[in-house]
Amino acid sequence: MKLLAFETATEACSVAVWDDGRVLERFEIAPRRHAELALPWAEHLLAEAGLARAQLDAIAVSRGPGAFTGVRLGIALAQGIALALDRPVVAASTLAVLALRADAPPGARVLAAIDARMGEIYSAAFAIDADGPQPISGERVGAPEALVLPDDTAGWAGVGTGFAALDGQLTARLGDRFAGVDAAALPHAADLARLAAAAFARGEALAPEQVEPAYLRNNVALTLAEQQARRAAR
Repeated sequence: MKLLAFETATEACSVAVWDDGRVLERFEIAPRRHAELALPWAEHLLAEAGLARAQLDAIAVSRGPGAFTGVRLGIALAQGIALALDRPVVAASTLAVLALRADAPPGARVLAAIDARMGEIYSAAFAIDADGPQPISGERVGAPEALVLPDDTAGWAGVGTGFAALDGQLTARLGDRFAGVDAAALPHAADLARLAAAAFARGEALAPEQVEPAYLRNNVALTLAEQQARRAAR
């Protein structure tokens, strides 16, 4: 199994190649440079792995939630390459990819959270098993003070920039429920590749045109308009 993975949904840009279990990755926190870096990194990693594009079985992409521009870019890259090669796409939740950064053992529970700006966070809860993160709550966007864990257990692992957002409100509210929190963690394409390889083996790949982004927040245009209206009223 050989695939190329793009993770561009946050301020981190990351590309990885999965070659029958071997993983090569480039990762950098590079706001607004994803379009500049992603394709050259992909070519470099394929060359390093000794693979031609035609040898790829699939393209993997993080479908969001995350930054609108980054999510769109990643899906556009994955679709374009997949269509050119006549290959399928494996799309994974950015929050599931992030959950692997917790490095939690099977049986653990992980809350993955990304700073969504505008006073909100993207979040989802997962149970870790041998196949990776399994969702136990849906993806959501909302204020940290509104987030409720799906059960009353302690010992959760917390991962992602949502824990640092708004002066750490989420950590302040729920910190006693967590055995550990990594508030600086960002999703990596190497983890995406791992999830995508397993999903491909389960037959979960899609035709490129079937891949859809998970924005969660659908009112960004209205929000921008409201911001402009407020400025005009001053």
